[in-house]
Amino acid sequence: MFIKKDDETLTELLFEQSDDFIGIYEVATERFVRVNQAGIRLLGFPSENTFLNDPLWSRSFRATKLTDEQRVDLIRRVVEHGQHDEVTELKRLDGESFWGKLRINAFREQGQLFVVVRMLDRERLHRAELELKESVQRYEAVFTNATIGIIVSNHKGEIISLNQLARQLFGYPDDTLIGKSIDLLVPMNVEKGHARLRESFVENPQVRSMGHNRDLKARRQDGSVFPVEVSLSYFRLHGELYVVAYIIDITFKKEAEQQLLSHRDHIERLNADLEQKVADRTHALMNTLDQLEQSKDELARALAAERELGELKSRFVSMASHEFRTPLTAVLTSATLIEKYPNSDQQDKRQKHLSRIRSSVNHLNDILEEFLSVGRLEEGKIDPHPTDVDLAKLIDETIGDLQGLLKPEQTIQTVLTCPDHIWLDPSLLRKILVNLLSNAVKYSGPGSVVTVRGLCANEQLQLAVEDQGMGIAPDDQEHLFERFFRAKNVANIAGTGLGLHIVGRYVDLMGGHVSLQSELNKGTIVTLTLPYENNSAD
Repeated sequence: MFIKKDDETLTELLFEQSDDFIGIYEVATERFVRVNQAGIRLLGFPSENTFLNDPLWSRSFRATKLTDEQRVDLIRRVVEHGQHDEVTELKRLDGESFWGKLRINAFREQGQLFVVVRMLDRERLHRAELELKESVQRYEAVFTNATIGIIVSNHKGEIISLNQLARQLFGYPDDTLIGKSIDLLVPMNVEKGHARLRESFVENPQVRSMGHNRDLKARRQDGSVFPVEVSLSYFRLHGELYVVAYIIDITFKKEAEQQLLSHRDHIERLNADLEQKVADRTHALMNTLDQLEQSKDELARALAAERELGELKSRFVSMASHEFRTPLTAVLTSATLIEKYPNSDQQDKRQKHLSRIRSSVNHLNDILEEFLSVGRLEEGKIDPHPTDVDLAKLIDETIGDLQGLLKPEQTIQTVLTCPDHIWLDPSLLRKILVNLLSNAVKYSGPGSVVTVRGLCANEQLQLAVEDQGMGIAPDDQEHLFERFFRAKNVANIAGTGLGLHIVGRYVDLMGGHVSLQSELNKGTIVTLTLPYENNSAD
């Protein structure tokens, strides 16, 4: 045999100085006949003899055993070519598999065919290759097949790589952009500014998005521009800076934003129109409510007026039936009695009844005059006509006209401190005095004194009529100037309830005001304050 175990020099040279597996395989016996110590350790055997004496392992340490045909074919190829290399999966004694590179050479010795098998442990290299392959696949998935455009450029701005989508976005086929400046991809009007920004990024690179609060545009090969969003990243390789640009076409996003803004404007206009309609309808509703409220108030006033009118009618009927019946009865009675005194010597009796008739007719005339005065006042047909008036004379004449109404020992006295002549309406003043003095005489007893006090100062006439009569209850005083109102304590005394109402209206027409003070069983004071002019010099 060519190789002998006792040949130490050959063993040292061929086997023990190598770190790889080296074994000699005898083709005829189909067994290894020699293996170095490095190979024994690599396969996990305790010694060379253990390996060589194992009938299975000494034939092959492949993870997948060769068939007889495969083995014959392998030997044939080794003999024909002198050498055979392959990378295959191998197995250790403990069952662990690993990858190794086999280099097989054939030689003959003394007519016998041998092969030298040299095996290198390629496990780490194989794993590195697998990792590289996986890394390439990941790169393909992340870079080549990414759904956003990715462009890698060097520190000069020259494009060194771009993915498929970037080519599609910018309209450049294949690798046309490789080696070109990335400034080619920005609109021409900002190309110079982009170069300055790119140089600034190279000086201070940092991961960031571009175009904050600005609309970025990119340029296609045909010169058209489209809106984009761009983010920048970087990495260094062998000390050189590389910039990575991530580009997204946001044309549809911008269109959607524009549509959204258009819809928002439309909605805002609709809201404004709706608010205006609501405001208009609210205003119309408020106007309607105001009109309804006014109608309600008018209706309430109309109802109140109707109710007041009804009450006035009731009072008028009651008052008229009473006030007219009494004088008419007196007239009828006196006329009947006159017929009973036909003789001339009965003239005094006839005269008595004629006086009663005359007095009753005058009373009826006064009542009718009050009614007519109220009617003219309501129709606005009475206007004051100021003229030169001798106040003292007017008061004396009015008192003289009322002497027939005085009760036994009842008197009217005057206390007047005024100029001889003043300027006001004598007719209205006379009617006011007649009403006030008639009430004072009527509601005062025999022997009482009625006082008329007059004071002129600062072109204001203050005229008061004071009596010592039955007075008026506090609850009735606030209603005394209303039409047809009569105090409860005078219900059995003749009267229309119009006198003080007429006085109040006349005083208003003359621009003055009237007040009343009264106490039950002590008397009443009615005070007038009337403006006047002193025109005596005229």
